Amino acid sequence: MTDQLTLHAKSADGTRIAYHRFGEGRPVVFVGGALATAAAAAPLATAFAEAGLQGVTYDRRGRGGSGDTAPYAPEREAEDLRAVIDAVGGAAVVLGHSSGAILSLLAAARGVPVTHLFLSEPPLRFGRDEPPADLAARLQALVDDGRDEQAVLLFLREEVGLPEPAVEQFRASPAFAGLLPLARTTVYDNRLVASVSTPTAAMLEVDVPTTVLRGDPTMPLLVAAAERLAAAMPGAELVVVPESHDHGVDPAGTVREVRARIG
Repeated sequence: MTDQLTLHAKSADGTRIAYHRFGEGRPVVFVGGALATAAAAAPLATAFAEAGLQGVTYDRRGRGGSGDTAPYAPEREAEDLRAVIDAVGGAAVVLGHSSGAILSLLAAARGVPVTHLFLSEPPLRFGRDEPPADLAARLQALVDDGRDEQAVLLFLREEVGLPEPAVEQFRASPAFAGLLPLARTTVYDNRLVASVSTPTAAMLEVDVPTTVLRGDPTMPLLVAAAERLAAAMPGAELVVVPESHDHGVDPAGTVREVRARIG
């Protein structure tokens, strides 16, 4: 099952946000992480559709079929998510992964209409071992100079924290070239995560049923972040999805856990 066409929602600042709908029924909006487009989430959205829900994917600004309006701010991305939710019915279950989980939580704290919140492996550091404070400026300089490959590599090293052998293995993979058009969004993801790496009180107190998800195995940073976030949010539930490995999102396992919690 695939979506029929690319649709567009208009964000508050006029940016066109491309989104896709899979199936019918209650919408579940997926918010992807760094260096990812909506296309990568098609298998997950299809799994939601096969479970009787409507899987919704979208390209965050600056990616895929979406526009990009300067200046960037994390709040604009929260407005983008609101525009997509408005387009698919006015309220939705939201599943965010990685930096997309941080964006989802930020959006919920800003009043975006979320009925259930699922936060998959948010890379929150709570003030510990934060990336260098000048990383956004260095990433921006590389992008401005047209050095997209170097920007992506720098992001993987200093924001994601991949060891050098893993960076070089990734660089040699066929998938690496597909990341280069997304190089400018490394600045966005760094700024988004850095702005709320220690979540605000409003984020921790969102009045939305919240489930924190993580895979097994995954990066130690993400294990610690999931545990700390769940402990800091009153009523939040921490769930390990054993089918999800190494910062991936397994469609069947994830849909099972979401379906069990939204009724």
